[in-house]
Amino acid sequence: FPGPGLISGQAPCNSYSGSSDIPYPWFDGTRLAVTRRACPEMATEAAFFEALADMTVAEISGPVLLLTAPGTGRSMVFELQE
Repeated sequence: FPGPGLISGQAPCNSYSGSSDIPYPWFDGTRLAVTRRACPEMATEAAFFEALADMTVAEISGPVLLLTAPGTGRSMVFELQE
């Protein structure tokens, strides 16, 4: 998260950004602007955005962001790269 309420990142092919107006620790990754470049990893890209849309809880620990979808057993882990 680049700042309070902001979401941005790099998927397998495209970059994405957006905002979330729900309070932490809740997460909503369904309203994102995504670039439209085609690449060989489009199936992986589609799976990434489908998983991101399922996530509803965020937990931040230092440089690590853990997103989870309670009840599904699914999670996503992001680490800040400098």
